[in-house]
Amino acid sequence: MNFSTLKEIFTKLFLCSICILSFGYSQAQQLTEKVNVFLGSSGDHGQLSPAASSPFHQLSIAPQTYPNLHMGYEHYAKEILGFTHNRFEGVGCQGSGGLIFVKPYLTNPEEKLVKETEIAGPGFYEIGLRGNMQAKFAVDGNFGTHEYFFPKGKKGLLIDFEHSFNRAFVSNEYEISPDGIILGKIRSKTTCHVGVYTIYYAISIPNAELKKSGNRIEVILSENQEKAELKIAFSSVDKSYALATLTENSKLDYAQVKSKSTLIWENFLSHIVVKGDPERENLFYSLLYRTLQSPYQTSEPDGNYRGTDGQIHQTKGKRYHGWAIWDNYKTQLPLLELAYPSLYQDVASSISDLYKYGKYDFAGQNEPANSVRTEHAAVVLLDAKKKGYDIDFKSIRDSLIRDTARFDWAKPDKYLEAAYDMWAMGNLFPAGESENYFSKSKTYASIWNKEFKDLTRSDVDRMSARNMYQGTIRQYRWNVPFDMEGLRNLIGGKDALSEQLDEFFDKQYFNRANEPDIQSPVLYYASSKPWRYQSLVQELAVDTVIQYYFNDNSRGIGPHIDRIYKNEPKAFVRTMDDDAGAMSAWFIFTSIGLHQPLIGEPIYYLNVPLFEEITFQYEKKPLHIVVKNFDAQHRYIKSVKWNGKDLGRVWVKREELAKGGELIIEASPQPTDYGADSIWISSMK
Repeated sequence: MNFSTLKEIFTKLFLCSICILSFGYSQAQQLTEKVNVFLGSSGDHGQLSPAASSPFHQLSIAPQTYPNLHMGYEHYAKEILGFTHNRFEGVGCQGSGGLIFVKPYLTNPEEKLVKETEIAGPGFYEIGLRGNMQAKFAVDGNFGTHEYFFPKGKKGLLIDFEHSFNRAFVSNEYEISPDGIILGKIRSKTTCHVGVYTIYYAISIPNAELKKSGNRIEVILSENQEKAELKIAFSSVDKSYALATLTENSKLDYAQVKSKSTLIWENFLSHIVVKGDPERENLFYSLLYRTLQSPYQTSEPDGNYRGTDGQIHQTKGKRYHGWAIWDNYKTQLPLLELAYPSLYQDVASSISDLYKYGKYDFAGQNEPANSVRTEHAAVVLLDAKKKGYDIDFKSIRDSLIRDTARFDWAKPDKYLEAAYDMWAMGNLFPAGESENYFSKSKTYASIWNKEFKDLTRSDVDRMSARNMYQGTIRQYRWNVPFDMEGLRNLIGGKDALSEQLDEFFDKQYFNRANEPDIQSPVLYYASSKPWRYQSLVQELAVDTVIQYYFNDNSRGIGPHIDRIYKNEPKAFVRTMDDDAGAMSAWFIFTSIGLHQPLIGEPIYYLNVPLFEEITFQYEKKPLHIVVKNFDAQHRYIKSVKWNGKDLGRVWVKREELAKGGELIIEASPQPTDYGADSIWISSMK
């Protein structure tokens, strides 16, 4: 029996197993069915798309609409320009991606396409177009498939390799093999046009004639042909890997790819099982889905991957790229660690690789995937180390030190951020070398007293005052997570901290449209009102809020008054980007009753979860979180039990959760002082 015969047998067995598993899932609603991929896909409300995608892979297929907005897609737009193959979900800078444009047509490539129907879910997207045309797309890993249905008559496809969102195209080179396969390499500017990334691709279109014209290919189909297929594969390493992936999946049709992708999504979503209000469950899984898009796996099955130096390297595990660390290091990355610990070692090792092969605050000229920014990577590596992951610090020591030379101490907000990184460096280095970093970190107090203490100055509520980035003095002043005790002392003690936090939230000075003050609610656990933290996170998650600040660097004359987290196309606050899962992950943490107040210290603050029961499906032993006396108005903690014993505190350690077991949080309608005398807070003493 030859290899191809064996491979065909294994393929049939795999597809058979999909059918069996799918039948099992059909007995109850699959978690993928709870996901609304259209959440945040209209207007400036999240910058999300319903693209067919696969967990942690760059290939995604969705329509390019007119108008296109950040993500190339507007839910309520009717005109479809074509379909593209990558997008960085939820990021700003007017969008990113939109490569390899494909347009089906009936009479000529310039005709207008009009959307009549569409449905989509994790891994697939289907659309009905005026003129009795349909298109279906499914993605599994680095492989995607198109199916087009046409009436009889003239028809074809246009492929445009120069297309991108926001004029980011750099170059493309391709060849067409004798058997009609298109092999190429496309380069495009990264998010915000800072660096350049490369995608290698392979495309097959059976039963078609290809006509080249520069970076455009016209695909001529037979007038009697009523169905056309296009199959595409990506690689971050080279064209041979893209071709191998294309060849391996060449016999799979749309339905089979969709089934495979659904099972993969189901597996990832099922790592956290919540039970409660059905509508809230749908919102939960729609947002959890958003946290699983990036970073992208860039290594191949044999371990080969490209570093940011443009060279091919080898790993025993997997490697990822496509970072938005400044945006999501406080939420999305810690969530991936908590929910997917078996995956996180490779994520942490991939961040460590940046220091080996070329780490840029935004991006360099040889990125293996589209990327945004990498500031605070050292904080993430410290967090991974403290949580037990293996990081080879010896090999990146010099690069870590060089990175500190780029820290910006000139602006008030950047000073506080640099102090945080210096705190992380002090924790990464042995005692004899750490003091210099800790000493520099402690100097935040002088800049805080100079820039942030006085709230009577006229510019404290002005966005980007004093050359700060997308935030105000009021919002950035809380950004000292590594020394909450020191910050409390600078403010004047517990009561003064409570008073200033109350003013900040009660008068709507906070900014949920961006991340500068995303961690500020946790400061209530250092105040004389720790119970306010427990109610506040639920208020921000599920209640109507008043929001004055927006990502166009303005304090609006009129506020945005609505819930932040809504399961609809116009989700979030106006101008609020999801930022590669950063904002979605904050909701997930609130939902499960955990928030990590200091990335770099494996401790979580507790709040009453938004569900009666949560289960983390860990390999050794599940973690159950149960709410006793659950009610929508019961937002305060009355007691906490860990494996049957009174915990006596409102925080837990990562090592405790990792062992699995049962955490019972008893809820109360009134504030309590449970655990108030033993709250862990960060300190640089």
